[in-house]
Amino acid sequence: MLSSALQDYYGSRNYDINIQDPDVYIAHISDKEKRVQTVPEHLEAVKEGCETFGKKAGVSYLAGMAGLLHDMGKNTPSFKRYIQLATADPDHPPRRGSVDHSTAGGRWVYQRYCHDAASPVSRIAAEWIANCVISHHQGLRDYLGPEASSPFLDRVLEKKDGMEEYEQAVAAFVSRYDLEKLDQYFALAVAELEEIIRKVKANRLKPIIYSLLNKYLFSCLLDADRSDTRQFEEGKKEPWEKDNRWFFAQSYERVLQRLNEMNGGEAADKPINRLRSQMSQQCEEFAVHPSGIYTLSIPTGGGKTLASLRYALKHALAHGRERIIYIVPYTTIIEQNAKEVRDILQDEEHILEHHSNILDDQDTDTNKSDYLVRKERLSLIRDNWDSPIIFTTMVQFLNTIYAKGTRNTRRLHRLCNAVIIFDEVQAVPPKCISLFNAALNFLHVLGNSSILLCTATQPALHFVKNRLQMPEQAEIIQNREEVSDQFKRVELINRVTSAGWDTEELTQFIQERMMEVRSTLVVLNTKSAVRKLYTHLTKESGADEEELLIVHLSTNMCPAHRREVLEKVNKALDPKNPKRIICISTQLIEAGVNVSFQCVIRSLAGLDSIAQAAGRCNRHGEVLSREVYMIRSAEEKLSKLPHIKIGAETTERVMRDYESNPGKYGGSLLSPKVIEEYFRLYYDRIKEELDYPIPRLEKNMFDLLNKNQAYYESYCRTYGNPPELYSYAAFATAEQHFEVISQATVAVLVPFNEEANNILLDLNGAAAPERLGELLRKAQQYVVNVYDPERKALEREGHIFSLLHGQIFALQKQAYSLEFGLDPDGEGGSSMGFEDV
Repeated sequence: MLSSALQDYYGSRNYDINIQDPDVYIAHISDKEKRVQTVPEHLEAVKEGCETFGKKAGVSYLAGMAGLLHDMGKNTPSFKRYIQLATADPDHPPRRGSVDHSTAGGRWVYQRYCHDAASPVSRIAAEWIANCVISHHQGLRDYLGPEASSPFLDRVLEKKDGMEEYEQAVAAFVSRYDLEKLDQYFALAVAELEEIIRKVKANRLKPIIYSLLNKYLFSCLLDADRSDTRQFEEGKKEPWEKDNRWFFAQSYERVLQRLNEMNGGEAADKPINRLRSQMSQQCEEFAVHPSGIYTLSIPTGGGKTLASLRYALKHALAHGRERIIYIVPYTTIIEQNAKEVRDILQDEEHILEHHSNILDDQDTDTNKSDYLVRKERLSLIRDNWDSPIIFTTMVQFLNTIYAKGTRNTRRLHRLCNAVIIFDEVQAVPPKCISLFNAALNFLHVLGNSSILLCTATQPALHFVKNRLQMPEQAEIIQNREEVSDQFKRVELINRVTSAGWDTEELTQFIQERMMEVRSTLVVLNTKSAVRKLYTHLTKESGADEEELLIVHLSTNMCPAHRREVLEKVNKALDPKNPKRIICISTQLIEAGVNVSFQCVIRSLAGLDSIAQAAGRCNRHGEVLSREVYMIRSAEEKLSKLPHIKIGAETTERVMRDYESNPGKYGGSLLSPKVIEEYFRLYYDRIKEELDYPIPRLEKNMFDLLNKNQAYYESYCRTYGNPPELYSYAAFATAEQHFEVISQATVAVLVPFNEEANNILLDLNGAAAPERLGELLRKAQQYVVNVYDPERKALEREGHIFSLLHGQIFALQKQAYSLEFGLDPDGEGGSSMGFEDV
């Protein structure tokens, strides 16, 4: 069989290698010590990594074959000259891509195993491996693309150009490996795929699952390749996977210790705390169940974070899961949830916050040499989600599976053999619903992960066409309706008018409410409406800040800034504090922010958003009931926020139905029955959008990754015959059009405080490469995400500058306000036409 013993080249100078020997081919040369890693050394190492990563989904041999073949094309004199020139003169390197080293391995596996006598499964296996190999520096190719094309076949079919070098690469490769044993290894890969196909059919999953498995193989290759390259450069060898069982065991004991402390306190006998304890215990007992897709419908304020952590740790220990991943809807709540878990577990080192890609994926930059790209981005190669507990956003989760850029796809395999907790799962963007459901079906059935959908407002994903596959008894909380009724702490009051409330009217209403309560939260749908109300209310109040604190919150403020404001809010909300407080916020405060106001005013939106806002009122049951007012703001322009508009209209429809027959819904507008009816109506209104439509192509992304029937029929019409393929997915086309947010955002570092300024100085200077990863992780606390038109406007006005050779943007100090955050025209100025979402 193939050798799996890796030579101990890490940390050595490899003096025994004669690089002048024409039979010695070079994969990498280290930057500092000029050590040499040969092609066979690299291929064997990457094969081993791929096998390790692939095992989680039962595809060790499929992934291992891709690892063994991916750099076959480096076995040529031309690539050897290329890498030696790049090392000798890094300031004037050869043009990246001038030597093609990725085609050879893909072409070889396709031509060897995609012959007429091969079985369909054998051909599919070869196609997948070939696509991973030819694409490992850019992204998976379309098997079938627009205009009756097949970029994949164009790459792997025999061509006259470069045939001499291809034959040299193949000859060098097969001289080292026994072809009969390679065929045996490939047969094991085919057997894996046959088992996968049986599992997919047994679970009645759609063909998109195969596309996601192809991407999973690609992820294994990307991570093994990048990790081995980094480890060689750093001169050290690390295990491919860390054993986190000790950490989970220690963390589980600390969770139980915290629960014992809480249950022994004075407040433990309060009815609301007894309910929290009961639901937490149900999570403990449910954790022994097999992996699956489950729901955790804990009402807002019910202790969801601690209960879900308890489930995740016990489940990970019981079933050997490698990591726990929290997916939250917004970057705004990562820091709070992560801090809560850190405080419980008393651990800083093993919990990763991944907010956004501060550094865009530059792997397709063809203006730089492989050598320079590797050198500049070396420290960032560790950004691969290998921590035992990870907090990230829904945007990053969906990008990992569906977006372009190898840095995104590289992380995909880390989502397998994991416990994945989706906090506020109702926040999945509507256009991504079918893709989200397909991803979760894949991660559970093939990826061996257990998935927990947490929210007080479950989005009823079983109502849609491409539905989520869940067991009949998917809910962890028993007697959900009864629990919801016992957690009722607010009364929803309908103050919606057809004309809407203008700023002056709303200001007066807030002032009236503040005569009866000490704290009020106002949540509006647009940043401009929030800013206008805040400015007017501040002007009209005339009160000293020591008596009345009025604060503004929006996503124009970086996470550290928002956290500082929320700390002020929490101090003001302390019953011992005599200060009164009014908070004017966008919807960012609705998810995961642990605050409790005496009054909440919410501009009309989806019923799930209204329920989340209501969860910030009387959160801990301080009194029997408080009021939550629903209004319509006359200041909001929702033309660019169609889903908020449709959600608001659907809420009005449900309210009318409820008001005519409250008993039908259990006497509460926030009951699970009402929420389920809301989502049923809402999804029906937008059913044409759920498959991620791509208007420019007159197609949708789900179909491109599912059967891709339209491109298949186009190919057949054009050429009169079907393609010589069994795989049809249009990966590159789908990725090119995928954006979780309608318009791509760019992360801009802001000079919020001294630490932020120091990070900017370090990034602008000659920071050591090994510090870049640490600096960028710290920088995530000082980032504002801006839409591309906003970035261009900031550039025109001279408000931003670039760092790291133009790969990172930073904001000038005068364009950031301590009141509003991003404020290019100064405090109180206009928004330069910025997006109002």
